[in-house]
Amino acid sequence: MQSAKIFSGTGSYQLAEQICRKYGTRLGQVNIQRFSDGEICPIYLESVRGDYVFIVQSTCSPAENLMELLLMIDAARRASAYKVIAVIPYYGYGRQDRKDRPRVSIGSKLVANMLVAAGADRIITMDLHAPQIQGYFDIPVDHLDSHAVFIPYIENLKLENLTFAAPDVGATNRIREIASYFNVDMVICDKHRKRANEIASMVVIGDVTNRDIVIIDDICDTGGTLAKSAALLKDKGAKTVRALITHPILSGNAYENIENSVLEELVVCDTIPLKKNCSKIKVISVADLFAVAIRNAFENKSITSLFIHSQRREK
Repeated sequence: MQSAKIFSGTGSYQLAEQICRKYGTRLGQVNIQRFSDGEICPIYLESVRGDYVFIVQSTCSPAENLMELLLMIDAARRASAYKVIAVIPYYGYGRQDRKDRPRVSIGSKLVANMLVAAGADRIITMDLHAPQIQGYFDIPVDHLDSHAVFIPYIENLKLENLTFAAPDVGATNRIREIASYFNVDMVICDKHRKRANEIASMVVIGDVTNRDIVIIDDICDTGGTLAKSAALLKDKGAKTVRALITHPILSGNAYENIENSVLEELVVCDTIPLKKNCSKIKVISVADLFAVAIRNAFENKSITSLFIHSQRREK
């Protein structure tokens, strides 16, 4: 009889444990060995023959997390697993989704190719930086949406003059959907970059006077853009500014940037473990969402019920 077994790489161990608790099972036993030169060698310590194997691993920095995931997929395939499903809460290299200037790679396509070549039968992920990345795979992709956990949190805040802000033009569709759900207005922070992680200029499109602003985005890297957006919104008359971000990459001086910003709070998901604590950062777990997605994938059921952002709420 086939069973579902959940394993974890070293990059997502805490989240994988929570997923297993929500699912009602134990985390599978695997030993991730490393040679003295850093070479990775995963060994499953229990049989997976004929089973559905779910491997939980975000492909965030360092790059070894991606290599570890690929080797775990290959090991499960060679151990005669029936299906191997890569559960990737944060899909790294998603920002390299197109050739937007000469002589650059399309990293997200390359990673997709490697996952398929390693033997993955399905991908379960959350908030890809560009939704079209799903099309880079020739296998099924279940693309979960953090709105399922953010919407209840926003509702509990009971903000009187709620307005959503898109941190850039590219996030407009995402913000429009959640603004439509709440039946409120949205604004756009239009920014121009000189280079990656460095903003040359920014303007706000829309009225934020005396509004409670909620910025929503998929990633927060250095936190510089977020802090600058919050300061600009406050300067334009916003009453409060807070941000809800799915993937807390938080590299460089990100923690200091967030702590010193005018943000009321930064709410993030646990797709990437935090490197340290910050008084303004609050974590919401997505373990329940992934547990349901894993169960439904194993039982061949729909995951449509996990997407609540398409519903509409009356004022």
